[in-house]
Amino acid sequence: MTAPLQDSDGPDDAIGGPKQVTVIGAGIAGLVTAYELERLGHHVQIIEGSDDIGGRIHTHRFSGAGGPGPFAEMGAMRIPAGHRLTMHYIAELGLQNQVREFRTLFSDDAAYLPSSAGYLRVREAHDTLVDEFATGLPSAHYRQDTLLFGAWLDASIRAIAPRQFYDGLHNDIGVELLNLVDDIDLTPYRCGTARNRIDLHALFADHPRVRASCPPRLERFLDDVLDETSSSIVRLKDGMDELPRRLASRIRGKISLGQEVTGIDVHDDTVTLTVRQGLRTVTRTCDYVVCTIPFTVLRTLRLTGFDQDKLDIVHETKYWPATKIAFHCREPFWEKDGISGGASFTGGHVRQTYYPPAEGDPALGAVLLASYTIGPDAEALARMDEAERDALVAKELSVMHPELRRPGMVLAVAGRDWGARRWSRGAATVRWGQEAALREAERRECARPQKGLFFAGEHCSSKPAWIEGAIESAIDAAHEIEWYEPRASRVFAASRLSRSDRSA
Repeated sequence: MTAPLQDSDGPDDAIGGPKQVTVIGAGIAGLVTAYELERLGHHVQIIEGSDDIGGRIHTHRFSGAGGPGPFAEMGAMRIPAGHRLTMHYIAELGLQNQVREFRTLFSDDAAYLPSSAGYLRVREAHDTLVDEFATGLPSAHYRQDTLLFGAWLDASIRAIAPRQFYDGLHNDIGVELLNLVDDIDLTPYRCGTARNRIDLHALFADHPRVRASCPPRLERFLDDVLDETSSSIVRLKDGMDELPRRLASRIRGKISLGQEVTGIDVHDDTVTLTVRQGLRTVTRTCDYVVCTIPFTVLRTLRLTGFDQDKLDIVHETKYWPATKIAFHCREPFWEKDGISGGASFTGGHVRQTYYPPAEGDPALGAVLLASYTIGPDAEALARMDEAERDALVAKELSVMHPELRRPGMVLAVAGRDWGARRWSRGAATVRWGQEAALREAERRECARPQKGLFFAGEHCSSKPAWIEGAIESAIDAAHEIEWYEPRASRVFAASRLSRSDRSA
């Protein structure tokens, strides 16, 4: 099992002596790789193509009148409390005092979701959701609690999955699953102020047979549903970018920004990088390299010395795009509507709308994460120009929140399209719809080294799309480099053994 590495006593204590390692990418995977390798006594430098660290952890800070305004998380914004590696680094980096609850979808009874009857409050949606869910069943003999379970599971899938993906999953909440749940006392799992929702996370955790009875496609999607609707998710009070920045401050080696790698040549004992530095292009010969950039970016580089299987996985790994749009509002108007946090499922192009806590100076306004979309939904927004996109989001969202139409309510807008961003070309690797064995085979192939070239990033992990996955892969890469013996050393050892055999 992946675990943080133990400190060595110093550079000379590295196994086989200290190694010189170049890390490509200053996202969380690259920073953790460098941090762990230095703890083992190796010498590390990081080169990053963009002008900032953090990768897909990106906190956008609005400017306010007279000082810095509120911020919006345009990248990673939450951490399941069960992600032990991420929580370990938060503690190790002294960020425990910044850990706060993250309010998620349906966690606020006053939030909204769409139905055939229009937008409903979460606290009053149960009857409509149950009626709509029961209408599609071949039989209605189930207990009311069972129908409530099915209705909220269906609503959660609809809120999290891209629209095109939801259609198939909706039909997977079938008879076998409902029959199993019908035999369970669901009273302990009722939640919400009116106890008219079901705690899906707790139910599936307590009853693994229910999870096992799900059709394969639904079972593979459940992790995301349960993580995103869990009551045990956290955030960092001063912004998620505190994590990469605190890590970077602990790294002794140089972190060079604006260093775009355009080619990687793998040789028997070295790796040559072609690097664009402004108007200049230089080559660097490295002993060891860890590549942490997404494969969507890697496949645009000139790659030589890779075996064909590795090239295939680099070119075939699929990434979901994601688009986030945040409004800097004059005031947290949603609080007057009774919403204290969490998120609404908005439907349409907007999909999900989050209400971050307004913790700063009220005079500086508040942030509304107006729209969070993934997959084809994100692509639809990305095809629009900024003005058209922002106007569409405001128009759709103002049906639910008419306060947005008030003059001067929206002070500024920020957007981030991860699918079109040059340094990411996608938000995350999502392996929905794949069998477990295929997922693991792809993960292993993504992480498999090419001689002195190693790989890390969420695409190389068992938890793609999460910070936890990036950290897991970084620790694994540091382990591999620590124990790696270069070809020259192997040849020397083999020849020495051969001479010993001959003399014997």
